[in-house]
Amino acid sequence: MNNLLFSVNVTIPIFLVMVLGYVLRRIGMLNDNFVTIANKFNFKVTLPFLLFRDLSTVDIQNVFDLKFVLFCAVSTTICFWGVWGLAKIFMKDKTMIGAFTQASFRSSAAVMGLAFIQNIYGSATMGSLMIIGAVPLYNIFSVLVLTFEGSDPKGDHSTGRLKQAGINILKNPIIIAIVLGLIVALLHNPLPTLINKTVSSTAQMATPLALIALGAGFEGKKALAKIKPTLASAFIKLIAQAAIFVPIAAAFGFRGEKMVALVIMLAAPATPSCYIMAKNMNNDGVLTASIVVTTTLLAAVTLTGWIFILKSVGWI
Repeated sequence: MNNLLFSVNVTIPIFLVMVLGYVLRRIGMLNDNFVTIANKFNFKVTLPFLLFRDLSTVDIQNVFDLKFVLFCAVSTTICFWGVWGLAKIFMKDKTMIGAFTQASFRSSAAVMGLAFIQNIYGSATMGSLMIIGAVPLYNIFSVLVLTFEGSDPKGDHSTGRLKQAGINILKNPIIIAIVLGLIVALLHNPLPTLINKTVSSTAQMATPLALIALGAGFEGKKALAKIKPTLASAFIKLIAQAAIFVPIAAAFGFRGEKMVALVIMLAAPATPSCYIMAKNMNNDGVLTASIVVTTTLLAAVTLTGWIFILKSVGWI
């Protein structure tokens, strides 16, 4: 019962903030222009500040575990290419492939993951290492698939899109923030209090603003028309990936906080930044929003189930 209450208290408030955004949009307090500006602001400012803050304060040299970081990176890579390949084969509507792939493999590691681990263990050291192993790849792979599968008004073919993907990766503000955060962490050179407080204040806006914009931009009738790919993505995101890689992680000897971090990476709901990136890169925002909302709601049940299973077998 405690695990159920804990998971509900983590996920349902997130879902309710989305509902608030949806209601405010329907009563006319928010409009399409707000959603567009908020998404760009989140993508270019608040989310990069959030990741920079989380990574720049980690004592990487003392807590670094190469095997764990590599496992996070390899499993993320396999999930991404596997989902993209399956989507290319089985998805009839090719305009959905980019959004479906991104939302199916990419978890809310930074937004929800650290809070989840802290609530269980009191700290999130392994969560930070998981972010190092997975989140840069989340963004690189997302830029890749959204560039190749997005609607391209210029009509560029493979060579042009590959070049554009490389440019998008180098220009991606989230990737830049991750690199800068790691540099600051490795230098062991704490930023001045004035800068730290500015970064922290800006970072605190990321999650609520992203959720409000997501709810405000959610188009219920259109999303219902895409319920099948939404449920397929939710199954991959919340169940299938963890079912494959959690037993492998146990065979590698990962336990406790590392195992919880891996479950968050593999089975947490799709992150709101999926929606932000999909909208900013000419992909299916309606499907992405539907997947984010659905996985966030269902995660209260599925994450509780995973925690219960892991405790039952003695892995946490």
